[in-house]
Amino acid sequence: MKKADLAKNDAKKLMGKMVAPGTTGFGNAAAPAVDKREQRKRDQALGLVPFAVKLNSELVKQLQALATETGQDLNATVADVLARGLAAGTGAAKS
Repeated sequence: MKKADLAKNDAKKLMGKMVAPGTTGFGNAAAPAVDKREQRKRDQALGLVPFAVKLNSELVKQLQALATETGQDLNATVADVLARGLAAGTGAAKS
């Protein structure tokens, strides 16, 4: 094998280690890997249900800006906006 081929193989091994799930030491050591099953159990205990929607990109930008202003995560911000909107009677059911 040529020296360049050996270097290429070493680089591929290193890249594989960097993107492998659960690996630490490449900048993601502070964020522990979350077990999806445990996360689902925690969410269910809190009464949370996954709810996917498609929104206009401008609306998403406004929600993200509101989340950073209030210091909340996006999930909490969307839940708060929906709750306030429904409480005010501006839901689609009123139309």
